[in-house]
Formats: sequence, C-alpha cells, structure tokens
Amino acid sequence: MPNVVVVGTQWGDEGKGKIVDVLSRQVRAVVRFQGGNNAGHTLVVDGSKIVLHLLPSGVLREGCTCVIGNGVVIDPRVLLQEITTLADRGRALNADELVISPHAHVIMPYHLVLDRVREASLGDKRIGTTGRGIGPCYEDKVARRGVWVADLLDADRLRARVEAVLPRKNREICEWYGGEALAVDAIVEEYHALGQRLGAYVRDGTVVLHRILRQGGSVLFEGAQGTFLDVDHGTYPHVTSSNTVAGAACAGSGIGPTAIDEVVGIAKAYTTRVGSGVFPTEMEGPKATEIQTRGAEFGATTGRPRRCGWFDAPLVRQAVRVNGVTRLALTKLDVLSGESEIPVCVAYEGIESDDFPGSLDDARPVWETLPGWSEPLSGCTTLSELPAACLRYVKRLEELVGVPIELVSVGADRRHTILSGDLFTR
Repeated sequence: MPNVVVVGTQWGDEGKGKIVDVLSRQVRAVVRFQGGNNAGHTLVVDGSKIVLHLLPSGVLREGCTCVIGNGVVIDPRVLLQEITTLADRGRALNADELVISPHAHVIMPYHLVLDRVREASLGDKRIGTTGRGIGPCYEDKVARRGVWVADLLDADRLRARVEAVLPRKNREICEWYGGEALAVDAIVEEYHALGQRLGAYVRDGTVVLHRILRQGGSVLFEGAQGTFLDVDHGTYPHVTSSNTVAGAACAGSGIGPTAIDEVVGIAKAYTTRVGSGVFPTEMEGPKATEIQTRGAEFGATTGRPRRCGWFDAPLVRQAVRVNGVTRLALTKLDVLSGESEIPVCVAYEGIESDDFPGSLDDARPVWETLPGWSEPLSGCTTLSELPAACLRYVKRLEELVGVPIELVSVGADRRHTILSGDLFTR
C-alpha cells in the first residue's frame, strides 16, 4: 500500500471518514493533519454509527496507529469525550494506538467565546462559522501567541502563556462585545487537568510516522473539510481557517512531500455546502428538500441542514488540479436513485474547461442532463451490477473530472462500497 492523502474535492461532507475507514485496513497509521472539531467524519460499521471530530477515522481498526498532527487545533474537552465514548463502546485506545503531537495548538476558552460573539456581531454578513473556536485559535497560532498541547502538561508554562494573552482577550470580550471576563486561575486549573488526562498520548507524531515509514509501513493522511473551504484556494471569505488541500498533509504532520505516493479525492455524486457562500449549482424548492432528506444532509458536527446542488464538474476538476488527485472516490450515489434525469454542470459560461474563474460569484453553469435510474443500489457489489444509466452517470463524471473513479459508495455502511483499481482492491 502506498502512502495516501485523502481530501475532499467540494465543500466538505463528502464522506471522507468512510473512505479513510475503508483504506485504513491496509495501512499502519492514519494521521489527521489539519482542522479541528468543526469537522465531523461519520462511520457506519455493521449498522452502528459513530461520529468523529478529532480522532482519525482509523480508530476502529485494531493495530492502526492514529496520529493527531501538529497542524490540528484541539479542544481537549471534545477529544477526551471522544476517547471516552469509544472506550464505552469497547474500543479503549492505548498509547500505541493514539499519538497527539505536542505541537498541536489548543483551543482555549477565550477562543470559543470570541468565535461566537464575533460571528453574532456580523448579523446577515455572518461567515457561517461553527463557533468551535477554530478561527481564533489559528489566528493566535499565526500571531505566535498560541498554546501548545505540550504547554498543558506544565502548569507554570501554561500560566505564563495564558497570562500573556488573556488581558487582550478580555478587553475584546468585555469592551467590544459586552461579555464577561475570563479568569487566569480557572483556565489554568481546568486545562492543566485536561492535559494530565491526555498526557499518556502526547509524543512527537513526526518521529512515530517516520519510524513506521522506515519499517516499510504505509501512512494514510486524512484531511478535514473540503478543497473549497481552504483558506487559500477556497471561496474566500466563506472558508475555514486552515489549508485543507493535499499539500497541507506535509506541513501538518512533519512528513516530506517525497513520501506521498497517491492523492485520493472524495466527491459526492451531487454537491452540498453548509453555511454561507457562493454555490453555483445549488438546487431550489422541493427538489433541494427532497435530496436533503433522502441524503440525510445535516451537519455531523452542528446538525445544520446542508444546502444541496447538482454535481459541479468544473469545481471538482479544479480540486483535482490543486490537490494533484490521482484517483477519485464517489460517494452517496445511492441518494440519486429515483431521479428520472440528473443535471450535471459541465462548464461555466464563458470559461474554458482548462481554466477556472478567480471568483465563483458570477459563475453560471452550463448544464448537461443525463438519464436517471429507479433501482436501489445498496445490493450492488461491483460496477457491472449498477443499473446501466447509473454506470453511464459514473463514467460521464469520470470523463468530466479527468481522473478514474475507483471507489463508489452505494450506502452508508462500510460494506456498501464498490471497489475497483489496484489501490482499493489490493
């Protein structure tokens, strides 16, 4: 098995967790390299569902080392709750199975407060943040005033970090937004205690990953969100606060680019988006509600309804370019069963297929309508078993985006997955 980066090619929620879970049976380690608990990866195994926000999606595989890399921002309360939930379900993680980078940054109480009050103050110009403190935490990281996971293990160092930044944070919270001041002692006491509980898992993930590579093991790099929520390459300013593209896997985990062999892009068979921002292929009216209901399109992290639209081939083509995608996985194909015809955006008006507009604000889709199918797909185990119209749909998307589709998801459970191509079937 080569070393593989898995990324979303749309606006997130493409089903990356399921694909990582499928691929993780072939690797020694899964590393989460960016984002925070503003992302939720849903896994369904034998009908049982679990939603992960910070733990890598390989946690359900015995013998797989899961690494939370330095590029992640961590809410320790959320992470401990996930660890506890897994243990309650019979999957207790030991220090060999979970590694937390000491250099990952910590989401502090003032980050949570500031995220929510800032967003509320924007009124109808809200960005659509989840309010989990992700943006303010990355802001402090870049400004060199953040708190590392390693700082949680040393009460004196943690106190020094908090004392250095809290007066500024309290001024903004109280004077700008009318909130209540936070106290140094309370923060240090709580977060040092949280650090003590996480301490057994804290060690240099870079060293662990390089050891696995030297021993001939394979590593799977798991991204959060999607390409068009990337702070550089996404539909700015309605984006997340980190780099979500494949290139971030190196910086966020301490592995050089020469170690990456494949990039698997995940695309939904239609398109969804949570929160505000441009959406060229968005559906309207009853059809949007129908697809939203049929696809259970509600955020795994926030529960917010996802906006639904038809497949946007220019968008995914651009994601293929930006990420260097070598293979594509297509998810939620089963949701389209029952559609008599399916529109696909094949281009934007006035834009050549090998180009991409600087902004999608004025993008107008050029549509192609493909025949739909009525048959359910969950019983299909090979591509040849798909209804003829469904297979034509898959092949047309493959032509439009320019890379082979070698995994097709036809249901929520792990077993509802059609695999082809040597990466997935070896």
